[in-house]
Amino acid sequence: MKKIKLALLSGGASTEREVSLASGREVLASLDPLRYEARSYDPATDLAALARDAPELDVAFPALHGFLGEDGAIQGFLASLRVPCVGSGVFASALAMDKRASKGVYRLRGLPVAADAYVSKGEGTVQEAARMIARELGLPVVIKPLDQGSSVGMALARVPDELEAGLELAWRHGEVAMAERYLSGREYTVAVLGNRDLTALPPIEITPGPGHAFFDYSAKYQEGECREICPCDLGPEEDREIRRLAVLAHRALGCRGLSRTDFILSGGAFHLLETNTLPGLTPQSLLPKAAAAHGLTFPKLLDLLIDLALEPR
Repeated sequence: MKKIKLALLSGGASTEREVSLASGREVLASLDPLRYEARSYDPATDLAALARDAPELDVAFPALHGFLGEDGAIQGFLASLRVPCVGSGVFASALAMDKRASKGVYRLRGLPVAADAYVSKGEGTVQEAARMIARELGLPVVIKPLDQGSSVGMALARVPDELEAGLELAWRHGEVAMAERYLSGREYTVAVLGNRDLTALPPIEITPGPGHAFFDYSAKYQEGECREICPCDLGPEEDREIRRLAVLAHRALGCRGLSRTDFILSGGAFHLLETNTLPGLTPQSLLPKAAAAHGLTFPKLLDLLIDLALEPR
């Protein structure tokens, strides 16, 4: 059988570079050598080599996160080279990465989200921005950069001083900060696989450990810093509802191949937080754990994602 020539992309130039490199190592070690001939590329240094090799490639696997990784940039580059890639295309990737745009789509589709406000750096003082947010949303609020992943630049603000500090932190990572009304509750995530026919994997409940007010960067990637429960103890109706919402979010954004949507269960209802079009694939990552609970080993998950990438659009 002829081997599939695969370009594995990891690294890149975002703040999530180390996570991407870890995902790339995990993928490379788990690809079936009898089925794939894999070549590794770091978009930070190897784009010219990738373009040179493109005519020989069958598919690309972006194990990338954040800026220039899951925001549509590398997807557009691969499309220009006519190399199919794992995951969503340019539009869905860019849409999911922009929290304001994706929440607008969720609202248009009637999907439940928290109230929010947006402030740009340089439009008045940080004190004025903080007062506006407190007036519109009250406290506490969660502050996030508009287009970062893995909780980079995210803060929980309970008092005005924390709100100002959270805005300054978010602005260090981008021009626009998003404030969301804080919803107290239990956090879940649901991965979806497929192109036309979609499968929502078992939900995972995420419980950050002591010292973490929310599922922040260190809770995500440092072993033992949080509990990830799968299968979790949702009742049958809640399980069906959260999977339904994850599928609707995947379709609303136009995702392909895979996505993972995060939720808060607050006041008896699920609220969407955001959708990730290229979830992490490290040993600590959530997608492989959900796939395992569904009966998919990690190598079989990779096979499925690559097969989905090779399906005609």
